[in-house]
Amino acid sequence: MNEYRKQVEEGIVESYRQDEDMMILVFAQWCVNEGLDPEELYGKAYPQQQSNERLKRVLELTVPKEEAGPIPDETVLGVLSLFGNEDLAFVVSEAISNRPPRK
Repeated sequence: MNEYRKQVEEGIVESYRQDEDMMILVFAQWCVNEGLDPEELYGKAYPQQQSNERLKRVLELTVPKEEAGPIPDETVLGVLSLFGNEDLAFVVSEAISNRPPRK
């Protein structure tokens, strides 16, 4: 029974990691779509961290803006909040408010 519990716990942790990677990908692709540097925004939100290896890894999965589908601002903010990345959501909100009005 103990082995089964361990497998279930490992499965839950891995599922959360995958979900978290998807959140990072949504953030990174939104940045690419907006012409922003994901690592720069992340650094503003979390200046105490040297770098984020998961962000670097996920950046390899982003595509050029022309190949990506649109990601609404509300989506990226919602996903960041869902994972407790309030500091990053704040920096994203600032980037949204500082960009030129859309036509």
